[in-house]
Parts: sequence; structure tokens; C-alpha cells
Amino acid sequence: MSLERVKEYFEQVGLGSRIIVPEASSATVAEAAQALGCQPCQIAKTMSFLVGGAPVLIVTAGDAKVDNPKYKAFFHEKAKMIPANQVESCIGHAPGGVCPFATLPGVTVYLDRSLKRFTHVYPAAGSSQSAVDLSLEELEIHSHSSGWLDVCKDWDEAAV
Repeated sequence: MSLERVKEYFEQVGLGSRIIVPEASSATVAEAAQALGCQPCQIAKTMSFLVGGAPVLIVTAGDAKVDNPKYKAFFHEKAKMIPANQVESCIGHAPGGVCPFATLPGVTVYLDRSLKRFTHVYPAAGSSQSAVDLSLEELEIHSHSSGWLDVCKDWDEAAV
């Protein structure tokens, strides 16, 4: 179970107490924000793509949307999301619980600039009813991020 793998990872790094398992679903940005008592923009949603046939995760703010021209400029190809029925086999987490932690080998993770306006964010923790409370620095470290990028639109850039 991917929630257990994520819990185990965070226990090993001394952050196990940061895992939150609310009673309500956290599968969507709106559900997660309601369950965690935060703003939807503070939910760090993890989107899964195929780039050159390889799985890539992009963690964005909950209110951000992928901007196709920016995406193409960075990756040199059109955005292609992993089909829902293939996400778990490519990433290691099922839709609704996709997160940048304890993924399968070969998954590359990027963090979008839309997150930089927050001190703490709440990405999923491997299930549709979980999250983890992390600072941006902790997110960067524990997602094993390959770096920051700017591929999103429709969020408040003035807050960065």
C-alpha cells in the first residue's frame, strides 16, 4: 500500500508525525483543503506526465493550471498526462493519492514556482485520504526534486 510506504519513509527521516489522515477524502484539491482546514491554493497537487516515454511528476499549487506553451518550452514536447489506469504502475501511487514521495524508480519530480508563495504546503501522502504538512525546503528535499520550473498559469504571481 503506497500510504504505508510514504509513512515508512517519513518515519525514517523523523517526520512521521507530519502525516495527516483526515476522516474525509482528500482526493481532490477542494476535498483536501476542506479536510485539512487550509486554502485550496496551499494543497500541493502532484500531476503525472509522460515525457519522452518516462514518468514525470510536477508538484503545483492547488490553484495553478499547467500552461501548455510553458510546458512545451521546458520539456520540448506537448503535455501528455499519464492515463489514469496507468498512473499506479508508472508512479507507484493511485490517482487521488499521487505524491512525490516513495515513488517507483525512474520517476522524475519537479516543483512548480506557483508553490513558492507559501511557507508550508500539503501534498498527498500516497492515498486519497492522506496528506503531509511540509515546508517548501522539506518538500524539495523529500521529493528528491530535480529542481524548480515555471509551467503553470492562473495563480496569484504577485504573492511570490
